[in-house]
Amino acid sequence: MTPLSFDVGAAEAGMRLDRFLSLHHPDLSRARWQQLIADRLVSLNGAPTKPGAPLKPGDVIAARVPPPVEATPRPEAVDLDILYEDDDYVIVNKPAGMVVHHGAGHDSGTLVNALLHHCGNLSNVGGVMRPGIVHRLDKDTSGVMAATKNDLAHRFLAEQFAAHTIERAYEAIVWGVFSFSTGTVEGLIGRDPRNRLRMTGRTTSGRRAVTHYKVTAATRHFSRVECRLETGRTHQIRVHMAESHHPVVGDPLYGKGRSIPASLLPELREALAAFNRQALHARVLGFTTRAGKTIRVEAEPPVDMQRLWQLIAEQDR
Repeated sequence: MTPLSFDVGAAEAGMRLDRFLSLHHPDLSRARWQQLIADRLVSLNGAPTKPGAPLKPGDVIAARVPPPVEATPRPEAVDLDILYEDDDYVIVNKPAGMVVHHGAGHDSGTLVNALLHHCGNLSNVGGVMRPGIVHRLDKDTSGVMAATKNDLAHRFLAEQFAAHTIERAYEAIVWGVFSFSTGTVEGLIGRDPRNRLRMTGRTTSGRRAVTHYKVTAATRHFSRVECRLETGRTHQIRVHMAESHHPVVGDPLYGKGRSIPASLLPELREALAAFNRQALHARVLGFTTRAGKTIRVEAEPPVDMQRLWQLIAEQDR
C-alpha cells in the first residue's frame, strides 16, 4: 500500500475530510476516498473517522492507498460500424452513448469489449484496461475513431498524434451566431479546481490547446461548425466553444444555463429539450500508415444530429 500524509492549514478549516482528500490527491475520486475512509484506511489525528468529519487547522491525516486492481476487459459481441480495417488498424464509427474503455461504472459494453471480440488481439501499449486505444472520444460524442492491433502500429500512430500531424475534423451544433465565419481558439486547458469533472481554459497551469473553426451554416439562434483540432485535450472543443460563448447544444457540463427561446417553433423547442447529449460528432480522421499509405475516413453525423439541424433550418424558412 502507498502511505500518504497531509497537514490541514488554516484556509481549510471546516472542510469535509473527503473533499480535502479529493482536492489534495485528485488522482482518486471523492467516492473512492469515501470508500477508503469507510474501510478504515484513513485516519484523522491517529484515529478512524467518517468522510464528513470537519477539519481543523493542525489536523494530521494519514492514508494507506491499496494498488489498483485492473480487471482484464472481456471480448463481447457488440455490434460495430467498421469503416476501415487492415492488419494494423481498425477504424469504427462510434455511436453516442458508448464508452471507449473500462472505468468507474463501466466494465462491459465498451468499445474495447467489442474490439476484442472482433479483432482477437489489440496493441498493449495503452495498458491492460485500454488495449488498442491511442485516442478516445467522450461517451456521448459520436464519430470516427481508430484502434491499433499491434504495438508497432500503436506507437506509429501515437507519434503522429504527438506531432499534431493527424487530420481530425468534428461537426458541432452550437448556440448563437459567430462574429467571424472562421477563426482559431487558442490557450491553456486544465482541470477545473472547483469541479474535477470539468476542464477549463481559465487556468495558468494547463496544456496548450488549439482549435480552428469554420461556420458551415447559421440561423438566427444556432450555428453548425466544423472544428479542426491541432491539439487533442480532454473536452477541447466543448471548452473552446463554451468559453467563446457558443456552447455545444445539449452539452451537460458546459452548456447549462441556456434557456430555449420561446420564439422557436414548438417542435424545435421539444427537440432541444429532449436532446440529452452534446451535439458533437468526429467526422474525419486521417493519418499515415507504417507503409506510407494515407488513410482518410469520414462519417456523416448520426440521425439525431441531422434531424436536429433540419428542425433548426426549418425555423428560418
